[in-house]
Amino acid sequence: MSMTQRLRIGTRGSALALWQAEWVKARLETLWPGLRVELVPIRTSGDKIQDVSLATLGGKGLFVKEIEEALLAGTVDLAVHSVKDLPGDFPAGLTLSAIPEREDARDVLITTHGETLAELPAGTRVGTSSLRRQALLLHLHPGLRIEMLRGNVDTRLRKQREGVVDATVLAAAGLKRLGLMPEHSSMLDEAVFLPAIGQGALGIETRVDDEHVLALVKPLDHLASAMAVSAERAFLQRMGGSCRTPLAAKGTVTADRVHLTALIASPDGKTLIRGEQEGPHHAIKQIGSTLAEQLLERGGAEIMEALQKGKESSQ
Repeated sequence: MSMTQRLRIGTRGSALALWQAEWVKARLETLWPGLRVELVPIRTSGDKIQDVSLATLGGKGLFVKEIEEALLAGTVDLAVHSVKDLPGDFPAGLTLSAIPEREDARDVLITTHGETLAELPAGTRVGTSSLRRQALLLHLHPGLRIEMLRGNVDTRLRKQREGVVDATVLAAAGLKRLGLMPEHSSMLDEAVFLPAIGQGALGIETRVDDEHVLALVKPLDHLASAMAVSAERAFLQRMGGSCRTPLAAKGTVTADRVHLTALIASPDGKTLIRGEQEGPHHAIKQIGSTLAEQLLERGGAEIMEALQKGKESSQ
């Protein structure tokens, strides 16, 4: 398909978000000679409010709401997101059209002197704004002090260099994409430190009825990555989770099976409920929802109820 047409990508304005949108732009322009793609940076609520924790602010949609509004209004033609920022459900009229091949889904521990997680002394200040990371860190190392640390990748690395915290945990995918892997970095084993739902994956969101744009982005979809992320997001949807909920999930795809590992934890890390589910490719959504049901029955519902009560008491 050859064309001369303009396509507008809605994106957050951080260095990482712009890198991701530029990556999609370059591939679309290579796929479709003559296509002119431009980026439209949009400042989201999550970008504007930096001094409050994500759990207090209330949910994943903080990083996508304004971009989705622009997409629905027709001022952009598609949006590029980090899938881990997406809520379980999309607004009416929008859909996740393509998931390119996933980057490394693991987390990275960055310390001042090169210590591993097990080597950190009690009282070490670890910066994160993620309740999932907080719960896993405290579950594995109860002596740590968790400090709320917001901001983009550069900001969080700078704050650690300045001594605001002694260590921080960031997504490997973002550090690799930006070429910013610090010297004292250690990959956290995803079998133990389970990643966020969709971590390392990009999501291309379009209008449901825009068949032309759907056709343009479809070649960017990577089947195995899309299947794994779909299983993770089916788990998220059934759990009804948000940034207030310490949830994690990681799907893996083989020739004929999808395997999903997931967990829910209390924010203090004292309770952690973990499970696994496997099934054929055609049962992706069932795999995620079945695993969610199992974790809810094993105590996850009580964690969700306690988190909801905490939310209501803080309002």
